[in-house]
Amino acid sequence: MAPQLLLLTPAAATPELAPAALMGVLSAAPVAALLVRRGQRNDADYATLAKNFINIGQGAGCAVLLEDDWALAKRLGADGVHITGDEDDVRAALKALKPAMIVGAGPVSTRHDAMVRGELDVDYLWFGALDGEPDAAAPDLAQWWAETFEIPAVLHDPAAIEGHADAHGAEFLALGNSIWSAPSPAQALAQFAQSLGVTA
Repeated sequence: MAPQLLLLTPAAATPELAPAALMGVLSAAPVAALLVRRGQRNDADYATLAKNFINIGQGAGCAVLLEDDWALAKRLGADGVHITGDEDDVRAALKALKPAMIVGAGPVSTRHDAMVRGELDVDYLWFGALDGEPDAAAPDLAQWWAETFEIPAVLHDPAAIEGHADAHGAEFLALGNSIWSAPSPAQALAQFAQSLGVTA
C-alpha cells in the first residue's frame, strides 16, 4: 500500500511560502497532513502564521498540525500537534487534546525511544530529523517500527538520504526541504507522489 504524504512548511519564513504557493503545492498531490514549523518565530508571529496555514490546509482537505504548542492548536482549531519534546511534553499534550485531536511525537532515533513514546498511545511516531542533516538510520528504524507495531510511522525526507522517494514501509512519508528547495515545489511534490503511487 502506498504511504500517505505529510508536508512540512519551511522552518524559516520564506517568500516561496506565500499563501498562493502553499495552495498550489497542496493541490499538486494528495496531502494527508501539514506540519506548520515554528522555527525561530515568537508566539505572536507563529500564531498568525498558524492561523493562516490552518485555513489553507484544512481548505485543501488535509489535517493541520502545529509544532509543540498544543494550547495554540486547540485555540485556533488545528487538527493536532506534533511534540518534539520529552515524554512529559507528550503526556501533557495527550491529556489536553485526546481523543478529539491528533498528537504525534518525535523525532525518535533509537528503538528504546520509539517504544517509550509508543507506550504513551500517541497517534504516530516520527523518524528522521526535522532539521539539519538527514538521519541515515531513520529508514531502517521506521521500517522496523512499521513492521512491528500498530501505531503509524512517519518517515521524514528519505529522498534527501537516498535520492528517491521510498517510505520503507512507513505509513506516512514526510517531505520538507526536498520539496521547497525544488525549482517548482508543486511539480516536485507531484513527482514524489507519482513515484510512490500516491493517488487521490
